Amino acid sequence: MSESARVRPSVVVLGGGYGGSKVARLLDDVADVTLVDPSDAFMHNVAAWRALVEPEWLDRIFVPYRRLLTHGRFLRDHAVAVDGTQVTLASGTTLRPDYLVLATGSAYPFPAKAGQPDAELAKAEARAAHEVLAGAERVLLVGAGPVGLELAGEIKAAFPGKHVTLADVAPDILPGPFEQELRDELRRQLDELGVELKLGSPLRELPAAPPATAAPIAIATDAGEKLTADVWFRCFGVVPRTDYLRGALAESLDAQGYVQVDSGLRVLGQERVFAIGDISDADRNMAGFAGQQGELLAANLRAQITGEGETVAYERRPALILVPLGPEGGAGQLPGQGVIGPDATAEIKGRAMLVEHSTGHFDAPGQA
Repeated sequence: MSESARVRPSVVVLGGGYGGSKVARLLDDVADVTLVDPSDAFMHNVAAWRALVEPEWLDRIFVPYRRLLTHGRFLRDHAVAVDGTQVTLASGTTLRPDYLVLATGSAYPFPAKAGQPDAELAKAEARAAHEVLAGAERVLLVGAGPVGLELAGEIKAAFPGKHVTLADVAPDILPGPFEQELRDELRRQLDELGVELKLGSPLRELPAAPPATAAPIAIATDAGEKLTADVWFRCFGVVPRTDYLRGALAESLDAQGYVQVDSGLRVLGQERVFAIGDISDADRNMAGFAGQQGELLAANLRAQITGEGETVAYERRPALILVPLGPEGGAGQLPGQGVIGPDATAEIKGRAMLVEHSTGHFDAPGQA
């Protein structure tokens, strides 16, 4: 059957993040694609911390969705009820696609993710937070996972004279399936940067002041240690965005609120509904994994639509992470290589923060 004679199936992608944007772009030529997202632009949030300390990065990490699709359409909207058959959007629009891809990602405190759906407002919010940070002498970061570590490194690289305290209830930094050698190397570099670690005791309470705002901070840990700062940032609290799911789709959630999928990234019990990225239980929450899931799912759906090629199962990825501490520092763990140091981390991620790698597919002709 010729391409012109083939009926193009409809594909609705909810969420235009690292996974959803890949699916939409890669199926644009073989399907009637509708991408739905409440924001007007994709945000490359991997570089959000760099943009906080160097606001000139902001225009590089926001890319308008109008530059993604050549044939399909982008709806600036969000789903309020999805039952696997029908998608109801906040505007009242209803969609009944042949294939549905759930890629709504996760919520996370600003500045790791934008606090505003409008790109220009989000940039203004980031610039305001930068001014607050620039004027602070002491900074408190609560949460010693990848976000807290990277933000500490960015602040010390840009403002080496500031006092940065990193607090976490856990006895060590960087939870997850990583080698202790990686934690030790990151702690060594944090010590060289002058970052103060307060680990192993919960805070009696979070600061009363909102994060990223100038305010005198004075709190204590259960161990009795006093922590003071002029501004604080919340570096924990990922929440999958699944509150719009109804019926059988809501029943597919696991105890942690993630959508359960099979090896084809298909929602359990569904034939043509898929879930990828941070809302899925397919893998750990990482932008790179979401992008890989998007590419694999797009290839599988293309094979189904065109009848050409074979479908491939998604395999959970081995432990992998890159934690820059500013443009020239940091460490990581790569499959087959083990722990890598600051030079390799800077070369792979820290200097350019994967901007071109993550936004290069926003290249629809005539859509600049």
